[in-house]
Amino acid sequence: MNQRVIVFTNGCFDVLHPGHIELLKQAKARGARLIVGINSDESVRRIKGNNRPLFSQDERSAMLLALESVDEVRIFDEPTPESLIRAIAPDVLVKGGDWNDGEIIGADFVRSKGGSVVTIPLVEGFSTTAIINRLKGPQEKARNQTEGLVESSLKQHSEVMDLVFEQSRDLIYESADILRKTFENGKKLLICGNGGSAADAQHIAAEFTGRYEKERQALPAIALTTDTSALTAVSNDYGFERVFARQVEALARPEDCLLAISTSGTSGNVIAAVMTARAVGCSVIGMTGANGKKLASVCDTCIIVPSERTARIQEAHITIAHVMCELIDYGFTPHS
Repeated sequence: MNQRVIVFTNGCFDVLHPGHIELLKQAKARGARLIVGINSDESVRRIKGNNRPLFSQDERSAMLLALESVDEVRIFDEPTPESLIRAIAPDVLVKGGDWNDGEIIGADFVRSKGGSVVTIPLVEGFSTTAIINRLKGPQEKARNQTEGLVESSLKQHSEVMDLVFEQSRDLIYESADILRKTFENGKKLLICGNGGSAADAQHIAAEFTGRYEKERQALPAIALTTDTSALTAVSNDYGFERVFARQVEALARPEDCLLAISTSGTSGNVIAAVMTARAVGCSVIGMTGANGKKLASVCDTCIIVPSERTARIQEAHITIAHVMCELIDYGFTPHS
């Protein structure tokens, strides 16, 4: 083995489990030195919500360094490890098997330097989220089952919106500021999502191209979910995973913005659109749910609705979008 081969992988590593141990063991086997990048506490909160991490960045770093396979741990504050990967310039970039090749941040850079990118199959049955849910117990999971359905749903909606208010205010302001700068610089907004999120994409685009509440200049926003000829042609010729990415290739320009909506945070076609937008030089805003780590970790900023119920997440998404529209109404300065 070449004693100079540097291997890099990254993650939150909030609750170490056998799946992590196997990933790191196999990563170390690819080279002489394994450097692990971990999200800072603030970065974890941005991609997983305010109830995470369970262990601080220093605690997570210490646990990783106690493993024989790990030689060095570096902490990064950004949502993605892209800057860290460019600084380290590893020979081998390793990710878990839940990441497709086209979704891996830094893959193109590593390959451009003559390095390789490796995905390692996950150990079945282990995930931090599953462990946390196991600890919650059946009582918490069923806490609303004895209440009336209407009362339960409305109460849950109110609780979720209260949490959005507590946890995501700064991210909503940050996202609206990205949109404001996009429009003020004469650039455009592209929006994508599936199902109910596709409907939200159309709704949001209409609020900008028409108006929200205040009379102002029409703003360029395009929902990538509306052109049935493009949707069917691209899906037929390239596969459904490319249905948004191909449109981004055609329409996006540097400094445009992509708003990517996925309640699960794992929609392959949405992730593909994000990666294409990043390659073009667009800013990327995400909206997802409590389990949306994958989407959040490839966006510039991402608003995570702290719920696992699709309905509650969608209700919050359109409310958040309306708030951003209102911020644009009152903060937009027409470009010359």
